[in-house]
Amino acid sequence: MAKVFRPSNRESSILSRIESSKEHAKRTAINIVRDDPTRFANPITMKLVEEHLVETTNKNDLEEQILKCLETLCHADEFDVDYQIAPFRNLVQQPNVVSLFVTAFVIEKLINHKSVVDIFGADADIYLCIHKQVAKLLP
Repeated sequence: MAKVFRPSNRESSILSRIESSKEHAKRTAINIVRDDPTRFANPITMKLVEEHLVETTNKNDLEEQILKCLETLCHADEFDVDYQIAPFRNLVQQPNVVSLFVTAFVIEKLINHKSVVDIFGADADIYLCIHKQVAKLLP
């Protein structure tokens, strides 16, 4: 018979603090994006095009789509965010919610946009490209 694991108060407290810190980091990142989403859209778009991960006929249109994605993230409730990033949650060890949301948008929705010719690279490559730009702008 398997042993039943019952965490002590100390273990429960530590686990609770870890979860609280993750939620706080998630809310902080979304609030920073909410302050100025255009600050994030341009570098993300430029890097995706420069690294040849997204081939487009109109860079400005691509930037507008990324901006709309970031604005959607800012106004979405927690369920919608979790639903959007669910297929990509295990892409990296400690994902950033903003990077993961934009990655999911690029892979699932942007590929069908009229100004996007094709999207290249693995999901992890796209995430890392986006995350490098997001990490520069987040504290």
